[in-house]
Amino acid sequence: MNDRLLDFAIRYGFLILLAGLIVYFSLAAPGFFGPLSAAFVLQSVAITGILALGVTCTLVVGGFDLSIGAVATSALMLSAYSMVILEHPTIVAVFLCLAMGALVGFINGILIVKFRVPDLLATLGMMFLLIGLQRIPTQGNSIATGMTLADGTVAEGTFSAAFLWLGRHRFDLVIDRLLPMPVVIFIGIAVLIWLFLGFTRHGRLMYAIGSNERAAALVGTPVNRYKVAAYMISGVTASIGGILLAARLGRGDIASGNNLLLDSVAAALIGFAVLGAARPNAFGTAIGALFVGILLQGMTMMNAPYYTQDFVKGAVLVAALVFTFYLSSRRSGTGH
Repeated sequence: MNDRLLDFAIRYGFLILLAGLIVYFSLAAPGFFGPLSAAFVLQSVAITGILALGVTCTLVVGGFDLSIGAVATSALMLSAYSMVILEHPTIVAVFLCLAMGALVGFINGILIVKFRVPDLLATLGMMFLLIGLQRIPTQGNSIATGMTLADGTVAEGTFSAAFLWLGRHRFDLVIDRLLPMPVVIFIGIAVLIWLFLGFTRHGRLMYAIGSNERAAALVGTPVNRYKVAAYMISGVTASIGGILLAARLGRGDIASGNNLLLDSVAAALIGFAVLGAARPNAFGTAIGALFVGILLQGMTMMNAPYYTQDFVKGAVLVAALVFTFYLSSRRSGTGH
C-alpha cells in the first residue's frame, strides 16, 4: 500500500499541487479565476516558457544554458535597433535576431565540445559578454522612436504594425479576444519540441547522450553535433522570446528581461517533477512555466510584496526537486 501511495505521489503530486494552488488563489484573490486573469497568466507564461523549452533541450544532452536571458534581451535590443535606428522592415529585424540567437548557441556549443569549457562557465561568460554588447550601441539607453542618438541625430524609425502584431494580436479562440499571439507561438514551439524529443530518432539520441555520453559515442552517435544543435535550439528559442517581448513593449527596454533567466530555469527544472518524469521534458517544462505564472499572478493579486516572489519561487523549486529525486530514489530503493 505504501509503495502505491509513493508511486501515486511521484506521478501526480505536482499536478495536485498545481490544482490546489489554483483553488487557493481563486478563493483568496477575487478575480483570479476569470478570463482576464487567465489571459494575463498565459501571456506572462509564454515568453518564459519559450526560453525554458530551449533550456530543456540543453538539459536533455546533459548541459545547461545560462545565457538565455541575455540572448533574449539582446534580441529585444537588436530588433529595436534594426527597426528604429536602421529602419529595417520586419522580416529583416526578425531574421537578424534569429541569426544572432543561432550564432550565440553555436559559439556556446563550440566552446563546450571543442574547447572543453564547462557548460556553466561557457554560457555564464557568454551571458556577461552579451549584457555588455547590447548596451554599447546606445550607451546603455533604451531604444524608442524619437530618441536622440550619440551623434545628435534623432531616430525616426518605428516598430512596424506587422512586428507589433507578433506581440499584441489576440485571437477569437476559447476566450473572446483574449488568446494572445505569443501564447499561440509558445504552444506551437512546445508541441514541436515535445514531438521532436519524444517521438524522433534525433530526440532519443539526445536523451541517450544526456544519460551516458560515452556509451552514445561508442555506438556511433555524433555527440558533438547534437550538443551544438541543442545549444543552437536554445539560442533561437531565446531570441524568439526576445522578439515577442519587443513586439509587446513596442520599444527596446534594456531592463525588461531581468527576470527571464531565473523564471525560465525554474520552469525547466520544475518540469522534472511533472508526472514523475525525473528528467527534462517539454510537457513538464510547459506545466512548470504555467505553475510559475500562476504563482506570480496569484501573489501579485494578493498584494504580496514583490521582494517575496523570488523567495517563494526558490522554495517551490527546491521543494519540487527534492520531491522528485528523493521520492524517486526511495522508489528505486524498494525495487521499483
